[in-house]
Amino acid sequence: MPLTLDAQLLEILACPSPDHAPLRPGTPADPDAEALTCTSCGRSFPVRDGIPVLLLDEATGPDSGDSDGA
Repeated sequence: MPLTLDAQLLEILACPSPDHAPLRPGTPADPDAEALTCTSCGRSFPVRDGIPVLLLDEATGPDSGDSDGA
């Protein structure tokens, strides 16, 4: 099921890393994933129960499925 977030919310959300780039729904591998991906650094942030978890420790890196904070 594709991620459904309010369009206005998606416009104001940004990656918490220092570059603060916009986020897009899904991941590069799965556009329908329950996640948001940074358009600059490529980190993917999970969306749980409709709530984006924008914590760098919860993000997965662009090159792996492992958590960056682990």
